[in-house]
Order: sequence, then C-alpha cells, then structure tokens
Amino acid sequence: METTPVLLVHGLWDSGAIMTPLKRGLQRRGIERVHAIDLLPRSGQASIAELGAIVAREAEAFAQREGVARIDLVGFSMGALVSRWYLQRGGGKARVRRFVSISGPHHGTLSAHLLPFAGVRDMRPHSALLRDLAADVDPFGEVEVHCVYTPYDLLILPATSSLLPGARSTRAFKVLLHGLMILDRRVHGHVAEILRA
Repeated sequence: METTPVLLVHGLWDSGAIMTPLKRGLQRRGIERVHAIDLLPRSGQASIAELGAIVAREAEAFAQREGVARIDLVGFSMGALVSRWYLQRGGGKARVRRFVSISGPHHGTLSAHLLPFAGVRDMRPHSALLRDLAADVDPFGEVEVHCVYTPYDLLILPATSSLLPGARSTRAFKVLLHGLMILDRRVHGHVAEILRA
C-alpha cells in the first residue's frame, strides 16, 4: 500500500541532513517518499513565522512534485513549532493529513532565555507568538496531531512543553538527550506506525 509523502522539518542550528537517520528509519519501515527541508537561516535569527513561511513554500512544492493533495509533516524541536505555525497560520491545515511533533517547545522552553535572537525569543514561555497560537479555538482543523517526547529533555524545559492540547496521541520515550530523539529506533518505529495507520 502506498503511503502519504512525508516532509521533515529540522530544529535550531541544524539542517535537513540532521534528519537523515529518521528519514532512513521511516523508509526502512515502508514510508518511501520522505523529504527533509532546510530552514535558512538556521541560527535562530529568523522568527518562527519567517521560517514557517519557508515550510509553507516547501510543502506546496513537495505536494506538487509528488502529485498529491495531502502530505504528512514531522517536525523536530524548533522545527515542530515552525510546523505548528505553518498549520495554524500558513495554510497548512488544508495541505497536511498528519502532523507528528517530536520534542517541540509548544509551551516554550526556559533555555530560550539564553539567546536574544527573534526565533529563540519566540520559544520563550508566554511569548507573544505562543500566546497567539494557543488562543485558536480550532488550531488544527482535520489535521491529526501526535506528540512524541522524552521526559529527560534538557533543552525543552519543562519536557512537558512538548505536549499539545487536542493531540490524538502522546508518547514518551526514555531517551537520555534531546538530540537523540531523531536517532532512536523506537521513535522511528512509533512515527512510522502513526504515518502508516
């Protein structure tokens, strides 16, 4: 059975290449059409909204290339929040079937106080951006939302910031470090199971 194409969105300071282990993990589990994008700049100097506009453009181009009306979206860390902005403010509700958020700072993270850049400020608890997104009565429409996180996260503080109200499922994996989430085979298997359902 052919699966829905999947767009992967990386986090702060990284590039699409960092998502390669997750991409390969999904492909080994039968999710064949997987594409990882690059968010530029990757330094946190661009706002979440600016990066979300990149996701919007890439998602449209990806859907056109694959010849599909709907895609699946997987965001990691800051990329999960950027993906959420795309869903809520960038028209993504009309394009995305399933959204899997992996360790995203949806309620902010205390570690975002360490840098003054626009995108990092957006990730601070109670930022204007987070308050705006949280105010939506129907934030995701028909998009099926799933959250995956580690309770041991030292970058997303508190770790429960990764949870989204209204998510279809929430799953914690005892992964020791934030960055290891996209390397963990259990996470790969769980995400693939969600996307194949």
